[in-house]
Amino acid sequence: MTDVHLVAISVNGTRHEVAVEARRTLADVLRHDLGYTGTHLGCEHGICGACTVLVDGEPTRACLMFGVQADDCEVETVEGLADGEELHPLQQAFTDHHALQCGFCTPGFLMLAAALLRRTPDPSDEEIREAMASNLCRCTGYGSILDAVRAVARGNPAGGGGAGPDPGGNGRVNADVAVENGGS
Repeated sequence: MTDVHLVAISVNGTRHEVAVEARRTLADVLRHDLGYTGTHLGCEHGICGACTVLVDGEPTRACLMFGVQADDCEVETVEGLADGEELHPLQQAFTDHHALQCGFCTPGFLMLAAALLRRTPDPSDEEIREAMASNLCRCTGYGSILDAVRAVARGNPAGGGGAGPDPGGNGRVNADVAVENGGS
């Protein structure tokens, strides 16, 4: 016998009622039941961050949360960032700064960055590094991701280019996040 619960989840402002088995993750509910396929599943252990969504405004690993736990919660996914055809400033900055290559991790980074900038509209370089260090990217080397978030925080999403020396002053390419995460 399955343990099924009717849950009401608001996703990107749209209320959904869905019958969910207690054992299914929020990521599975979002992707398979509700069609929000921008939430990617990577490690399914909460390490990579590809499945990061915002639950009641807080970054949450959708692979670690059960769908039933999201009952009466507001969930934001990457699909909710853009305004129709107009990209969110973070999405535009990720494009302009070449902060994505394969794109698999990008939705999780975008949601993490959105939460950071809501909480801290003008974060320091260290705050950006610390926040982005909780997700993994195997392609970009992180410098361009940090540049994109920094550009949006400074009000210039197009910025001045891609990865390069760290404007924080140490002269190194932004590799410290990759090192913190065990390499890229």
